[in-house]
Amino acid sequence: MTATQTPPTDHPKTASDAGARPYATVNPYTGETEQEFPFLDTGEIDGVVERAHAAYQEWRRRPVEERAAVVARAAELIDERRDELAGLITKEMGKRREEATGELYLCSMILKYYAEKGPGFLEPKPIDVMMGKGDAVVETDPVGVLLAIEPWNYPFYQVVRVAGPNLVLGNTIILKHAENVPQCALAIEQLFTDAGAPEGVFTNVFLQIPDTEKVIADRRVQGVTLTGSERAGASVAEIAGRHLKKSVLELGGSDPFIVLDADDLGSTVKAATMGRMQNTGQACTAAKRFIVTEELYDDFVGGLQQAFATFSPGDPADPSTTLAPLSSERAAEDLHAQIQDAIDKGATVVAGGKRPDLPGAFVEATILTDVTPEMRAFREELFGPAAVVYKVKDEDEAIELANDSDFGLGATVFSGDLDRARSVADRLEAGMVWINQPTGSSPELPFGGVKRSGYGRELSELGMFEFANRRLVRTVPAKKAKPAGA
Repeated sequence: MTATQTPPTDHPKTASDAGARPYATVNPYTGETEQEFPFLDTGEIDGVVERAHAAYQEWRRRPVEERAAVVARAAELIDERRDELAGLITKEMGKRREEATGELYLCSMILKYYAEKGPGFLEPKPIDVMMGKGDAVVETDPVGVLLAIEPWNYPFYQVVRVAGPNLVLGNTIILKHAENVPQCALAIEQLFTDAGAPEGVFTNVFLQIPDTEKVIADRRVQGVTLTGSERAGASVAEIAGRHLKKSVLELGGSDPFIVLDADDLGSTVKAATMGRMQNTGQACTAAKRFIVTEELYDDFVGGLQQAFATFSPGDPADPSTTLAPLSSERAAEDLHAQIQDAIDKGATVVAGGKRPDLPGAFVEATILTDVTPEMRAFREELFGPAAVVYKVKDEDEAIELANDSDFGLGATVFSGDLDRARSVADRLEAGMVWINQPTGSSPELPFGGVKRSGYGRELSELGMFEFANRRLVRTVPAKKAKPAGA
């Protein structure tokens, strides 16, 4: 296991300009610091990058089938170690054990998907030549060492969705994970090592924040991908741009969940509850703004209130727990401050609104209505178990409100009329729209946003091409010399 490390990225999901806090396992349920990890010494960075670069030179030349076999074996190891790894997720970031197991199942799916489909995605693509003789193809090659800056909210999934396609492609990865999930980071590195990845192909580093630019600037590093906040994304994009490096950014969202009509409102409320409360609300694509037509509004709010009342805080390792703590005390304090700001400025509290009188980083399952633009909750992402519900008179007003956001990651539309739902979906400013189902993730579906939610795509075939050289090879038959005397 390589001695390596990673900080975070100032977002509710990360914290990368929070200062030089140590990498540590701090149990969000007990508040106890269980283990700390030292930063990588600045003087060691060059060696880490050199090993990743040297590994790339050999890794890229291996047959793609061999690279895919390593990724497939990593999927098998996740399945074999699922209980152990789920325990790490629960201990470090407070995810309910059932959800931690589900995250690992998705990780295994992603790795198996790229191990199976990846080689086919990389086959040369012929082009019909319009001028001249011969042929043309587009070949897909890796580009080199990548830096992946990843968050804590899905500590395995976020990494795997970058690692799967890029390792099959032939790139090598340096991982800078969030400061509060160091044991998860080390476990991921061990997975790929045990799966057969040579030294340097996948390296975890506990990097100090000021050293991040040093890695990005290194001429041997060819790209950087980050999931984090707008602030962190802007900083990384600026550094990458200055050094002419490709970047992919996923910067969160404030996803609308539009309810136009409902043959079965109970099912819609159930979907809304799941869409908001998955991972204790700590998901980029969680439904955060519920926009409901006025004829359904009162019944929807009443149903959501009943559903939220069933969430009870407890030990995330206990199968009976329905409300887990947030990832840290700081995260709980930040969310509660956003809620309190709305309350102080006149928002109505339909459910929750407080912090339970319990140890642990808990915030009650909260519903706010009458939220107005001067409140933080109107513009900011609420990264936790807090929902805002708005009343609109028709679909035009719903679309206007949904698009009145700096974010554009995901969106959901519920309607019994699919033509109506698709018409609304076509007008939404989002990278992903789900109809009659809460937003989710699956290996074959591209993931990414627009506006201040970032740029680029992960997962699906598209995820293999963000850090790839799509090289054109144009071949024209050589001219034959004319026979002497002709």
